Amino acid sequence: MNNKSSTEIVQSLVLKAKKAQSIFASFNQNQVDEVVTAVAWALCKPSNNNKISNLAVSQTGLGNPEDKILKNRRKTLGLLRDLKNVKTVGIIKEDKEKKIIEIAKPVGVVAAVTPSTNPAATPINNIINALKTRNSIIVSPSPAGSKVFIDLLVLINIELKKIGAPKDLIQTFDCDVTKELTNELMKNVDLVIVTGSLNNVKEAAKSGTKAIGVGQGNVTSIIDETADLEDACKKIKMSKIFDNATSCSSENNLILIEEIYEKTIDLLSKENAVLLNGNQKEILQKNLWLNGKLNRKIIAKSAKFISNELNLEVSKDVQILMVEEHGVGPNYLFSGEKLSPVLSVYKVKNFKEAKELAKKILNYQGIGHSIGMHTKEDERIIELGLDLPVCRVIVNQAHTFATGGSFTNGLPFSLSMGCGTWQKNTIDNNLNYKHFLNITKISNLIPGKEAELKEYFTDYCEKNDPEELKNLE
Repeated sequence: MNNKSSTEIVQSLVLKAKKAQSIFASFNQNQVDEVVTAVAWALCKPSNNNKISNLAVSQTGLGNPEDKILKNRRKTLGLLRDLKNVKTVGIIKEDKEKKIIEIAKPVGVVAAVTPSTNPAATPINNIINALKTRNSIIVSPSPAGSKVFIDLLVLINIELKKIGAPKDLIQTFDCDVTKELTNELMKNVDLVIVTGSLNNVKEAAKSGTKAIGVGQGNVTSIIDETADLEDACKKIKMSKIFDNATSCSSENNLILIEEIYEKTIDLLSKENAVLLNGNQKEILQKNLWLNGKLNRKIIAKSAKFISNELNLEVSKDVQILMVEEHGVGPNYLFSGEKLSPVLSVYKVKNFKEAKELAKKILNYQGIGHSIGMHTKEDERIIELGLDLPVCRVIVNQAHTFATGGSFTNGLPFSLSMGCGTWQKNTIDNNLNYKHFLNITKISNLIPGKEAELKEYFTDYCEKNDPEELKNLE
């Protein structure tokens, strides 16, 4: 048993992290990129990925191994794609017109607080971004996922030893993870990254350290009358069932224009989505939420598991449980995030009504995160972007695979989606390497001309204060 105080444990980790980072800060770009590759290989190596993915499910009870394997590989490869040939050492940008030279500097020691839903993919994403920018990192995993990360760290260090990387570049606690330890860690590093628990996000904000927290999801997708319905339904099914809907980007609410409602429900049923009757919906609600909180024994389980546990008597090949919902807010629990293959379905008259309903859902839960739209009307997509409080509008895509970056869209690969000031986040985009850097700017003298009043106020004064026009000369 470890008799050290939280302060002593954290200070020891941070001291070692600083020593490692001071060595790492002198690495050139090629050396840094080799370290990044080594860490990525520690998880992407098929035998390692298989071991860690199975361990993740057995330890947390969340998701399924096959999808974990795919997520770990895809997210890591996608991040490597984003970082390939990106300069993060020395001079990284030169503006010849303004004569500004930008130099990349590490932030120092990073703390990453990671969730049980992605006990390998999220830490690796944070680690690679931190190392690409020459930082050291200390990971505080969720208690449920701590063994997963400890085992992963062993595999990472095997690879780092091969290339002579500094010892203690990546660390975690060698004792049970507690709130006290995590909170103490956040106070003693240079940058905090928090993905997961809203309580952790709040604690990070109070830590006194620069903190990047990300927001809660509760994705709504709209399907309008112009959409390719078969394509939309296939994508929603593929997205919704992935890793048993553990992703914050998994569709939770589906808004259908009444003109295509029946056809869409029929197509979804062909994708093994079952629309529950009123009695079944009531049973599901009583068991999915206990005392207002999601039931950990049911979330992130397959639809078949849930239906068997609750004796819902649905088809044996069920993959999604659908419920008709008619309201939004705490009295309509299905309008919130469900972290399970449960999809709430709404029927509306037209796109205008769909947009207003989506806004209500966002204001209840998931504001700032994202919204999906399946349509052929470009104007409607722009309208959503202009009118809704979201950081991302995902168009004609499987939302789970698109929001956190994809090989078929331009968003950065990430497992941490910023939701802007709507959720009191410091970022409004996908967490990426740029958030792990300090930038030094060298400013040189350039030819200049002093600004004059008439350049900026002539039009205004002609309209609003004509007597002052003569004083603008």
